Amino acid sequence: MMGTPVIQAPALEMLKLLDALAEFSAPGTGVTRLLYTSEWRRAQLFIQERMIGFGLDVTVDQVGNVYGRLQGANPEDKVILTGSHIDTVVNGGKYDGAYGIAAAVTAIHYLQQTFGHPLRTLEVVSFCEEEGSRFPLTFWGSGHVTGMYGGGEMATCVDAEGVSLLTAMTDSGFGVGSIEDDRDEHDRGTVGNRVGSRAMGLEAGARRSDIGAFVELHIEQGIILEKTETEIGIVQAIVGQRRYRIKVSGVANHAGTTPMMMRLDALAGLAEMLILLESLALEVGENLVATCGRLEVFPNTPNVIPGEVVFTLDIRHSEEEELGGFCDRTLSGFRETAIKRGLEIVVSLSLSTPPAPMDMKLCAMLESTCQKRGKSYRMMVSGAGHDAQLFAPQCATTMIFVPSQAGISHSPEEYSTPEALAAGLDVLTTMLYELAYV
Repeated sequence: MMGTPVIQAPALEMLKLLDALAEFSAPGTGVTRLLYTSEWRRAQLFIQERMIGFGLDVTVDQVGNVYGRLQGANPEDKVILTGSHIDTVVNGGKYDGAYGIAAAVTAIHYLQQTFGHPLRTLEVVSFCEEEGSRFPLTFWGSGHVTGMYGGGEMATCVDAEGVSLLTAMTDSGFGVGSIEDDRDEHDRGTVGNRVGSRAMGLEAGARRSDIGAFVELHIEQGIILEKTETEIGIVQAIVGQRRYRIKVSGVANHAGTTPMMMRLDALAGLAEMLILLESLALEVGENLVATCGRLEVFPNTPNVIPGEVVFTLDIRHSEEEELGGFCDRTLSGFRETAIKRGLEIVVSLSLSTPPAPMDMKLCAMLESTCQKRGKSYRMMVSGAGHDAQLFAPQCATTMIFVPSQAGISHSPEEYSTPEALAAGLDVLTTMLYELAYV
């Protein structure tokens, strides 16, 4: 099949699917769908039913990633994979993750109906987890596909209720047998019969070595596309991250009887450190962001000088050398501040992920696609982490962004217009056609 087709993908079908997924949520504002909970299981079953209804071959791996496969005519060629994650943050929005799944299912259904089976196999994936909202780890789904996890984390990793990841996983039927049908009592317009064994059967393992390209469509979760009135963001790289837990210790003492020059005030020391952090970050420029997001003060009493503070740092940049250099300068400055004030400082690294450059050939394909489809676009860096960053070192990978209203995400106020979502679907569908059919 030659040339680029005129594609008008059925955006209404995608929007209905997105609305249906938002119904699978724990009580409360927004959407809460945490790994291995009832609402999470019902959402994954719903996706399986929809894939089966569209004629895709459905499988579920041992950690709960759901795949829908449209077999290609050339089985020796590697798979073209697209999709995103099904889990959410607590009280999140309905677009983060779910949009990439709904659009991928819709795009592959459209291509199948319009052009039949592709030359290269197309698959849509609903990753079981990415956010790290229930358990203190992230990318549990794509991390197994790419070999990031080995399984030893399951017994020691626990949620806020003390439930281990292993217990939650096995209670949901993963890793040890087949999945139970956990649909709620309401008919959501999906396949009427109970899901068959081909949807419920587990694969031998989650690790994949047959993926040739991964394409992830996602809302921007930032304000750049909206502010520049741009329809499509072509992601060139996902930033690397360093996260630290830092404890600064002084001496707690009476607020009224301890002279200012005789204090070992941990909180005052922290304040000086954060001013330094901001100053150094501004010197680097817009490609770097640095955040103190959590702060604990002890004893946290109005009439007592703080004797200890514990805080976090989240530092991100798209280039490893710049990221590492900034972290070294910042922590060195923190230690100098602590010495000057007579304080003790302990720094613990809790996360270190390298920047993930996207595949330049796929980025060029996306640029050409946007031009052919008449979509405005810009090259950009993703300041948030995504499943795509785990695939980037292993196969050709690219990301497509659409605007987020006011840049809001991880919130019930998260919103992207139907027009923005449809534009992303159009670009994704065209891209998948180019990769799988041409």
